[in-house]
Amino acid sequence: MSDIIKTENLTFSYPPDEGKEPVQALRGVDLTIEQGSFVVILGHNGSGKSTLAKHMNAVLLPEGGRVWVSGMDTSDEALLLEIRRRVGMVFQNPDNQIVANVVEEDVAFGPENLGVPTEEIQKRVAAALKAVGMEEFTLHAPHHLSGGQKQRVAIAGIIAMEPACIVLDEATAMLDPLGRREVLDTVKRLNCEKGITIVLITHHMDEAAMSGRVVVMNDGKVVMDGTPEEVLVRVEELRAIGLAAPHTVELLHGLRQDGFDVPLNALGIKACADAIAGSLRK
Repeated sequence: MSDIIKTENLTFSYPPDEGKEPVQALRGVDLTIEQGSFVVILGHNGSGKSTLAKHMNAVLLPEGGRVWVSGMDTSDEALLLEIRRRVGMVFQNPDNQIVANVVEEDVAFGPENLGVPTEEIQKRVAAALKAVGMEEFTLHAPHHLSGGQKQRVAIAGIIAMEPACIVLDEATAMLDPLGRREVLDTVKRLNCEKGITIVLITHHMDEAAMSGRVVVMNDGKVVMDGTPEEVLVRVEELRAIGLAAPHTVELLHGLRQDGFDVPLNALGIKACADAIAGSLRK
């Protein structure tokens, strides 16, 4: 499987406030993301995860080190349009990405800016709205939609640009549980059915559990990297950097401390219940 995003010794600092030192957000990040994968990047506020996300389609450029998208160096201005076509960004507040008064016009905005012919735009808009389950809302006003629906429209706008990768930077943070579920189901389906690479930046452990790979950041560095079953069971290490394990893992961890013979890697609710029931039958 080929790499779509690669960082090498990536460093970045934000300009300092007057009289203060620069804020170093990334400290030598080496990370490779494979085409077609579903990766969650976890970390507390200030860990560097959102700064890293913004380097993935050249919203930010490296202070030091390099970033490549499909082999293209993000610091090459001549490649900027193609890089942003390959990697689309969905941000935390969908209202900041809604630019039109009608859903279909909003979804068409990106392809229009890429110079896609009108007939092709119409096909892409229809396909994108169908992909996110919003085809019935084509002529609706976005400001009448729920938060989850707005975020799905924002994702459709990215899909219409035909990206190979979608980066969601805390895209579920402002949504209620139903809205979060709508967005997560959408991106999981896009990954499974269309092979679109998904990079989900979050602090929600249940979102991490549904991915194929979890990367944990702390103090501008990658400190853990592996499958959910490998990373999310490291309860004490996660607590040490201000993160809690998923509720199921926390429960199993507590039971183990009380002497129950249960595995920590039963991440799902049913798997956790089965593990506890199996222990009680012994």
